Amino acid sequence: MEQRIPLIAFVGTTPNIGTTTAAFAAAYRVAEASGLHVGYLCLHLKSAKLHRYLGIKEPQSTLDKLRPELQSGSLTPGRLKSAMHKVEGRGNLRVLFGNVVRDQAEFFTPEEAEHLIHIAEQTFEVLFMDVSAYWDNAATVCALRLASTRIVVTTGALSHFQEDGKRWITQISPLFGLTADQYNTVIIQPPWGKGGYRMKDICKEMGTVKLGEMQMTKDTFIHLDSGKLGQWLGEDQVGRTAMKKPSQQLMERYDIRTVTPAFKLQPWYRKLLSHRNEARS
Repeated sequence: MEQRIPLIAFVGTTPNIGTTTAAFAAAYRVAEASGLHVGYLCLHLKSAKLHRYLGIKEPQSTLDKLRPELQSGSLTPGRLKSAMHKVEGRGNLRVLFGNVVRDQAEFFTPEEAEHLIHIAEQTFEVLFMDVSAYWDNAATVCALRLASTRIVVTTGALSHFQEDGKRWITQISPLFGLTADQYNTVIIQPPWGKGGYRMKDICKEMGTVKLGEMQMTKDTFIHLDSGKLGQWLGEDQVGRTAMKKPSQQLMERYDIRTVTPAFKLQPWYRKLLSHRNEARS
């Protein structure tokens, strides 16, 4: 049986709490630390916003534009890669932006979602999938079922982890064969400081496993609104540490080595990366 690459899925308990920011930050950190070819699938079918966070108002390629190939089962690694955005300053990280044609969302089938994920497995060495906080679609269910690591993002607000979290993770998720203890938890900490409930209490309430936290600041939102999420992760004092510890845990889980900056500058290492990328083109 062919060994699968790490498939890491992020799902939120509640809309608009920072799930996409946490998921993209994790992908960015893994790409930054490892030098591996990392793919990021935005599987938002109704509220895709990552392209705006990266400063692209009208992306040329989005998930909906791959529908013909997904419907016919003819998507190839080359076609997928050409449809993905290469992140500025992080060339080994590519992003497929989500669906921007909202009236197509309910027609996206499980077969299409599975085909996309399987082709992405053939294209990258690590794959991140962001499915937002909506469970009424094939992309969310398929991504979570196929994932090797499932991360639920929530906050310290009781309504988020107790009401929303328990509804999805402990009531709906088992219908698809997934139990609460198969989820890791990331807590979003707001700019106004830590408050609400602790990680221990939140995981106990939902029945999930602790992974880590992500601190948001006022600058985070300024960068998101101005389309500079990448710059925040790469240059801002707080942004440079965003999702660093959770990402390190993920790398340890999959035995992914950290490559030091000096190591990356070695001519033979650059040739190795070039060969690797050409092989996956």
